[in-house]
Amino acid sequence: MGTFRELYNRLVEAALRNDLEKELRKISESGEYSEEDVDRLLHPMKHPLIMRTGECQCPPGERCDECAVECLFSAIQRDESGNVVISTVDCTGCGICVENCRNQVLTDRKEIIPVLELLNSRKRPVYAMIAPAFNGQFSIDVTAGKLRTAFKLAGFYGMIEVALFADILTLKEALEFDRSINTDNDFMLTSCCCPIWVTMIKKIYHEHIPHMPPSVSPMVACGRTIKKIHPEAVTVFIGPCIAKKAEAREPDISDAVDYVLTFQEMIDIFEKMGIDPAKLPEDMRDHSSRCGRIYARTGGVSEAVQNTLNRLKPDRKIKLRAIQADGAAECKKLLREIMEGNISANFIEGMGCRGGCVGGPKAVIPKEEGTVQANRYGDTATYKTPIDNPHVIHLLERLGFDTVESLLERDNMFTRRFESGIKEESKK
Repeated sequence: MGTFRELYNRLVEAALRNDLEKELRKISESGEYSEEDVDRLLHPMKHPLIMRTGECQCPPGERCDECAVECLFSAIQRDESGNVVISTVDCTGCGICVENCRNQVLTDRKEIIPVLELLNSRKRPVYAMIAPAFNGQFSIDVTAGKLRTAFKLAGFYGMIEVALFADILTLKEALEFDRSINTDNDFMLTSCCCPIWVTMIKKIYHEHIPHMPPSVSPMVACGRTIKKIHPEAVTVFIGPCIAKKAEAREPDISDAVDYVLTFQEMIDIFEKMGIDPAKLPEDMRDHSSRCGRIYARTGGVSEAVQNTLNRLKPDRKIKLRAIQADGAAECKKLLREIMEGNISANFIEGMGCRGGCVGGPKAVIPKEEGTVQANRYGDTATYKTPIDNPHVIHLLERLGFDTVESLLERDNMFTRRFESGIKEESKK
C-alpha cells in the first residue's frame, strides 16, 4: 500500500497537468492507496485538521509519547492498538504534534487539490492572500511584487498582502484600547492575530473574553473585503500556520476564507510549474505600513498598536504598556498569571508559536532568520503607521467607513462575536 505522501505528490502533479480524473481512475483500478486517503485529498473539508495517515509503529514494548507530551490542550489519546487518536474538539491546530511525530504519520489537512482544480477551471477568480511572514520564505530575493507576478502566472487572479489588513486591525485595536483602557487597572488582550492564542482563551481561560476586543484576524478581514468587492471570488490564504485552517472554518467567520495553503505547498507548485519568483518582474499594487508588516513576529502587534495609538492620541494620559507571551507554553503561563492578578501591563499579546508567525510549523526558514526578514520588510515600508497610509484610508472609504473612528461604530466585516464561542465551548 502506497503512503499518503506518495499519493499527495501524485495527485498534485496530476492536478497541475489538468489530468486528475485520469489519474484517479488509475489509482482506483490499482487499489494501491486507501479510499480514505484519496478522499482526504479530494474532499479535505470533510476530514479533521490533524490526521493520522498510518500506524504509529512504536518499537516493541515502547510507546513514543512525544506528541502527547507536547500537546498543551490534552487533545491526544491512544486507542486499544496504541495508535494516536486526536480529539477534534480539543485540537487547536498548533501543529506541535506533527513536528514531534517520530514516525511522521501525523499530517495537517491538505487543501491544495481543490485549489488547483479551481485554478484549472478558471470559472471563478481565485485570490491569493499572502501572510505578513512571507518575506524570505520563498528566497531572500522574492519581493511582494515578484510574488504577485508568480501567483498570476500560476493562475491566480491576483495576490493581496494580508499586512494591509493588519494595518486596518491595528487601527481598530488602537481605537479599542483608547475606548476601553481608562484606569491603571484596566487591561486588554489583543485578539486579532494568533488563532492558538484566541482558542486558548476561549477553551481554557474564557473568563478573560470580556477583555478581548471583538476584532477578526487580518486573514479574515482580507477575505471578507475581497468577497465584499468581488462576491464571486474564491479566497486562499497562504502562510506558515496550520491553526489558520481551523480558524477559517469557525462558524462566525467561515464566510471569509475558502482554503488555506502553506508556504511550502506554494513553493512546490511554483517549482512543478517552472516558476521562479526571484526572476520575475515586479507587480506592485497595494502597500502596507511598517505596522502591518511586523505582525509576522512576536511583539509586532504590540509595537504596531502602540505606535499607532501614539499617532492617534499623542496626549493620552494612560500609555500602552505591553507584554508578550512567546509560544503556546508561555501563553498558558501568562494567562494563569493574569488570573492570579500578577500582571502590570495593560496590553497583552500572545503568540502560539515561538518567534510568532515566522516560527509557525510550516515556516520554511528558521524563526530567527524569519524575524530578521520581517523587520527588514517593515523597515522598507513607505509609511510608518496605518493612519499615515493612504492605501488604508482609500480602502476604508471604499468599504463605506467615512472616518477611522467609524471602525468602532457599527457591526461590520472587521468584527466577530466571542459570545458565540463561549456558548459553543460550554456545550462541549
